[in-house]
Amino acid sequence: MNKMKNFKRRLSLSVPRTETIEESLTEFTGQIQQFNNRRHEDILPDSLQLRALQNVLQANRSPIPFSEGMQSPTQLNYRKSSQHRRFSVEVDNRLPKEFLQKIQLDCPPDPKPLSRMSRRASLSDIGFGKLETYVKLDKLGEGTYATVFKGRSKLTENLVALKEIRLEHEEGAPCTAIREVSLLKNLKHANIVTLHDIIHTDRSLTLVFEYLDNDLKQYLDNCGIMNVQNVKIFMFQLLRGLSYCHKRKILHRDLKPQNLLINERGELKLADFGLARAKSVPTKTYSNEVVTLWYRPPDVLVGSTEYSTQIDMWGVGCIHYEMVAGRPMFPGSTVKEELHLIFRLMGTPTEETWTGITANEEFRSYHFPQYRPQPLLNHVPRLDAEGIDLLSSLLLYEAKSRISADAALRHPYFKSLGERVLTLPDNASIFSLKEIHLQNDPGCRGSMFQQAARGKSRRQSLF
Repeated sequence: MNKMKNFKRRLSLSVPRTETIEESLTEFTGQIQQFNNRRHEDILPDSLQLRALQNVLQANRSPIPFSEGMQSPTQLNYRKSSQHRRFSVEVDNRLPKEFLQKIQLDCPPDPKPLSRMSRRASLSDIGFGKLETYVKLDKLGEGTYATVFKGRSKLTENLVALKEIRLEHEEGAPCTAIREVSLLKNLKHANIVTLHDIIHTDRSLTLVFEYLDNDLKQYLDNCGIMNVQNVKIFMFQLLRGLSYCHKRKILHRDLKPQNLLINERGELKLADFGLARAKSVPTKTYSNEVVTLWYRPPDVLVGSTEYSTQIDMWGVGCIHYEMVAGRPMFPGSTVKEELHLIFRLMGTPTEETWTGITANEEFRSYHFPQYRPQPLLNHVPRLDAEGIDLLSSLLLYEAKSRISADAALRHPYFKSLGERVLTLPDNASIFSLKEIHLQNDPGCRGSMFQQAARGKSRRQSLF
């Protein structure tokens, strides 16, 4: 206390100012702090910052040796007496967290992500989620629950497909629509149709998809006979999109040419996930009323309700055959006729080819003749040996024995496409590679993507 009084008296005598002692002290203290800050920022060269930080921590415990390039002993003594001074060094986020905590540096907190409500409000301000953002151009088709329109987005001026699902006051949204929305919003892949927007009103639920000019059924109707190289490119894209789904435990359950959309570039995309569902582990019991009859596997046809991703692989084989042969493989009109067509070509199953089939009551009730399997090469002579091997691996009676989508992508049948197609990112098209391009189809009747595909003849491929 006496020292402070002496300091005030001495300062009042030495500094001829009109301000009070307290005001002078305040100004003097501010000048000292500014001086120390400037001085402290220039104390250390960049190469010695980390070493100096350690010295700050040890200042109270051990003397700091003086070496060239470091501060003088006077500066060290000054810092030792200033125990609570903050060191003016930029925080480096690359330093270990333990080190940052040790030297008690406060890292700026990461910005908090937007809440779901805030994100929705932001998108709504732009125009998403509003029916007036889209203009209906043409009606593409109508199904039991939905009507599909060709439209245009006012935001991007791009063409879109508007799937308008009618909502019943008592029943609400169909379960197929709920499944489709819940699955598609998490599927981001170059070979899966993109869901751009969802619009909900009192009377309808509108799903806004990217617009594609055609589907595989229209393509086949128009070209008649496909170039075998084009078959390979379409097959690879189908398997690529399916592999992405299966790795996420999602079964499509309704593969058919009408649900495979194609744009004018030749990009093929899986669509219509209304029957798709996420597969839980372990396997649960599902409905056997899935997959259009022509592409339904025999195990489902005889009543099996326990299945996995292999349910889709039989359909892939049927589509492969249809692209090469130019006609459906098993065009049955009833379950019994469908099974009869399968057994007549692939042979009536036995315990050797299908374990447990002879005990199946539905199979036994049909009393099928004993057919012998026919060589697939006789029906698809344009396929090479690798193509026949892939087709045979897809069309196996026992589901667990069928080749997976991921393994099929690495089959020798696709060797001519090159190695780079296997390393593409999920969102990259295979046509981004220079070596991948479609050939002219020998039976093509004009352009594959003419105006006819946009009128009433458009297949109902989004229902």
